[in-house]
Amino acid sequence: MTTVRTDLDQIEKTTMRRVLLRLVPFLMICYFFALLDRVNVGFAALQMNNDLGLTPAMFGFAASLFFVSYFLVEVPSNLALQRVGARRWIARIMITWGLVTMCMAFVVGPYSLYAMRFLLGAAEAGFFPGAILYLTYWLPSQYRARILATFTVSIPLATFLGSPLSVGLLELDGALGLRGWQWLFILEGVPTVLLGLACLFVLTDKPAQASWLTNEQRAWLTGRMEADAAARRPVGHLSLWQLATNKYFLVMALVCSGASATGSVLSVWQPQLLKSFGLSNLQTGFVNAIPYGIATVVMVLWGRHSDKTGERRWHTALTLLLAAGGFTALGLTGTAVVPTVVMVTCCLVGAYAFKGPFWALSASWLSTSTLAAGLAGINAISNLIGGGLMVNVVGLVKQSTGSFVLGMLPVALLCAVAAVCVLVLGRSAARAAEMVAVKP
Repeated sequence: MTTVRTDLDQIEKTTMRRVLLRLVPFLMICYFFALLDRVNVGFAALQMNNDLGLTPAMFGFAASLFFVSYFLVEVPSNLALQRVGARRWIARIMITWGLVTMCMAFVVGPYSLYAMRFLLGAAEAGFFPGAILYLTYWLPSQYRARILATFTVSIPLATFLGSPLSVGLLELDGALGLRGWQWLFILEGVPTVLLGLACLFVLTDKPAQASWLTNEQRAWLTGRMEADAAARRPVGHLSLWQLATNKYFLVMALVCSGASATGSVLSVWQPQLLKSFGLSNLQTGFVNAIPYGIATVVMVLWGRHSDKTGERRWHTALTLLLAAGGFTALGLTGTAVVPTVVMVTCCLVGAYAFKGPFWALSASWLSTSTLAAGLAGINAISNLIGGGLMVNVVGLVKQSTGSFVLGMLPVALLCAVAAVCVLVLGRSAARAAEMVAVKP
């Protein structure tokens, strides 16, 4: 018996190592460029806003349009991925958004910028929930928080590395008659197209099709994923309408909105907030990278701790409370850049450490039949509220009061409410599971 157990442990170890090494680093690179192509507008704004005559409200509206089309296309995109396969659909998504990013270099005013941001959101919609869905085909439940945290580390990493990269590209200003912000869009869009083509060769739709695993490894992984799929979940098989009115789904979307608002608002407005302290473009880029570097480390450690303890609810709620506290304390930092960076770091650590435990929790609540639409719907609604609404709020408040800090207070409130919601609903789900377990 001990020998059999040892053999199974060895198969699990070698199988998961091969799966993780093949899929996770590649998807992280893809997601890195997804985030880079999404947030580079914040750095382009350092030159572009003046060139195009954009007010803070205009820029905020343009940035938020990404999330409107993202919301509209997200669920259909994930359903299409489930139907045609991740390999082809993720390739399609990446090639499309890479081309749109490059076209952003040729906007000539607010209306063309509005149109291209809207198209960019539609093009990129489905990548993140599609990648999460795809990884649930390959990751047994006990691996998910740490691996999803590792995958989503691309979010802060994109800004940590992308900040100096983007401001460096602004220094190409005047080369071949193009402005620096135009070079930024072109040179950050090209790698995405190339990675989209690479998806066709690197990704495999399901474990049963993985020629790069041995027969023994394929059999073990397929069996483990079938056992996970058979586990009882709080959200069973639902139609799209039933899902849209399900309390677990709606609360999960609201909870995710807190972290989404934090990341989206800061990715768009943080460069301008930091530059308001009198920093140069280059100094802004490097200072902007500091909070993201710290968040990159913490989110991986937090995801590992969540997996080690098997606890998801408090690991999710505490990160939201940290973000809420950071935003609230921003009002106390005055005109000092160092305390501002510290508080922004708290916000971003909360927003990104949230992701591993939360997405593992969501995947454990949704049945296999609702997973594609559920993950996409949660992400779509959270981006619409967190990105589309809150990014606009900051722009409008900044224009009317001259203060970034006041515009960010609604985000603090949203994060606090989201933390309470996940604690309450998580307790309800745990009680429901206990009742099912005691039934004969």
